[in-house]
Amino acid sequence: MSEPRQILVTSALPYANGSIHLGHMLEYIQTDIWVRFQKQRGNQCVYVCADDAHGSAIMLRAEKEGITPQQLIDGVQAEHSADFADFLVDFDNFHSTHSEENRELAELIYTRLRDAGHIATRSVTQYFDPEKGMFLADRFIKGTCPKCAAEDQYGDNCEKCGATYEPTELKDPRSAISGATPVLRDSKHFFFKLPDFEAMLKQWTRGGALQDAVANKIAEWLDGGLQEWDISRDAPYFGFEIPDEPGKYFYVWLDAPIGYMASFKNLCARRPELDFDAFWQQDSKAELYHFIGKDIVNFHTLFWPAMLEGAGFRKPTAVNVHGYLTVNGQKMSKSRGTFIKARTYLDHLNPEYLRYYYASKLSRGVDDLDLNLEDFVQKVNSDLVGKVVNIASRCAGFIHKGNGGVMVDANPEPQLWDAFQAAAPSIAEAYEQRDFGRAMREIMALADRANAWIADKAPWALNKVEGKQAEVQEICAFGVNLFRQLVIFLKPVLPNLAAAAEGFLNVAPLSWQDHELRLANHPLNPFTPLMTRIEPAKIDAMIEASKEDLAAQSTEAAAPQGNGELVKEPLAPEINFDAFAAVDLRIALIEKCEFVEGADKLLRLTLDIGDAKRNVFSGIKSAYPDPSQLEGRLTLYVANLAPRKMKFGLSEGMVLAAGPGGEEIFLLSPDAGAKPGQRVH
Repeated sequence: MSEPRQILVTSALPYANGSIHLGHMLEYIQTDIWVRFQKQRGNQCVYVCADDAHGSAIMLRAEKEGITPQQLIDGVQAEHSADFADFLVDFDNFHSTHSEENRELAELIYTRLRDAGHIATRSVTQYFDPEKGMFLADRFIKGTCPKCAAEDQYGDNCEKCGATYEPTELKDPRSAISGATPVLRDSKHFFFKLPDFEAMLKQWTRGGALQDAVANKIAEWLDGGLQEWDISRDAPYFGFEIPDEPGKYFYVWLDAPIGYMASFKNLCARRPELDFDAFWQQDSKAELYHFIGKDIVNFHTLFWPAMLEGAGFRKPTAVNVHGYLTVNGQKMSKSRGTFIKARTYLDHLNPEYLRYYYASKLSRGVDDLDLNLEDFVQKVNSDLVGKVVNIASRCAGFIHKGNGGVMVDANPEPQLWDAFQAAAPSIAEAYEQRDFGRAMREIMALADRANAWIADKAPWALNKVEGKQAEVQEICAFGVNLFRQLVIFLKPVLPNLAAAAEGFLNVAPLSWQDHELRLANHPLNPFTPLMTRIEPAKIDAMIEASKEDLAAQSTEAAAPQGNGELVKEPLAPEINFDAFAAVDLRIALIEKCEFVEGADKLLRLTLDIGDAKRNVFSGIKSAYPDPSQLEGRLTLYVANLAPRKMKFGLSEGMVLAAGPGGEEIFLLSPDAGAKPGQRVH
């Protein structure tokens, strides 16, 4: 047997400013399954994470709630920890980026980069809130759009007309925090010289550390030329002060990934068998894996490896990227009750149901995963209850009644036993490659064969035949052994079911290698139901509870603002029918949709309008974080809107969308049968 591997694994750090939801849980469940598999195989695998606890948003929320930022992040960390534990996500350490370990490591990495010449400084002109005494990020500035005169727009993008602009171009700007009129001020900022590492990054990103689709996306950024990265923010700011620079703080995204190192260092202080340097030094033989979502790829595959390289630390072995979660084929929606918090799910359903469903859908790629709730109920009930648990429940009673609970030594179907043994390497390979969907399919195929064999032998009928009781015991003992095999293969996904099965089987915790053994002349403990079916009514209750959460949030959002009056969206000025009729609405096919580098809210759409192609910028990124999901869709397009020269290029018209904003924006689509270029009357 080969030597055990040394593996350090991380998941992306949840932001300490809100609750965990089922979209977040996709990543932590995926990572936890992989870690549990490695541990079950006998490898030294350490899983660390932390709350991402810094930034202006946390500082401002704490102020609003009348508590300190420390009190806020402590409360959120307790909530996050409970949610993860109840979803059976077994971190070796769950820490916080607001820790002494993280402060020390952030300062160390920064000073090494600075001393090696990888930090630049220059003056930046920004809006400053004189009432709050702080510089304002774009999202904290509002005003009137300089293009279409829409009011209450953010500092970099108009949600009404899709225009992008500099914050200084806004008319009547105001601070979204205090309402004060901001003033322009200069401030010294610190920049990480990312272009210094372009050659290294081109080699590393094509060296097997990334999935092909991710490497191809990163190549677009690399080919377009890397820019220096602003890593500083001005006081007041909740974070770490930059060494030797009073009033200057590390931007949250600098110290967030360093939180992986800090959480591990904190663990090393309690686990003497772990050596921090052995895992993080440049020539480390240990393996380092990051599991992340595709929305933060640039930070983990460009900035992070460059920081590590420049500071003399090792780079990740691999960055494993997954897609987004949709529910019933659509974005998670608060109004539909499908934006489901982890705790709301746990209040209604067994966490292992979701762990299994996610596992059955996860592949090695970055495709989105859809939680179809009808399929979820059917799949869990059919696979886990109807196939796996059913084997034990069918066989256990005969062993207890007919042989005092002792399994006889039996292998009445050697070919079937050999098939289970032969499947183990392929299932292990699928787990190793994070192709959990394939692993689940292969396991359930074995469960089908076991159930078919038991049904064919029909011990319940055979037991009624005189002189056949010994054969019944052989059939049922063999059936329980097949069940044990399935439990071993499913243990990374279903740790609670495995623990309950180990209790019934009267065995020590099962390792992966235990699949090579067969229980013989072995006493069982009494059988109790290991898992119950999902009741559809519980799904309905969970959806309704999620809608209730939304209602509570809506009440809070409608609270009096400043002067004690409710804020209402004013109606736009009236237009006559002729003006409306002059709008040329056409059907457009979205051929391509992609992110706009440097824009927080924009997507770039390439449209086919029948006899021509059009390029349009649209401020709908918050609703469609995966642009590719729009490709191939038909939408409505304002064809005779004058082209607008924007910061990122020429926008030739406008696509139509509706909704209250943020994640709740829906691109309008025509009914089936529409053709690109058709006029809409």
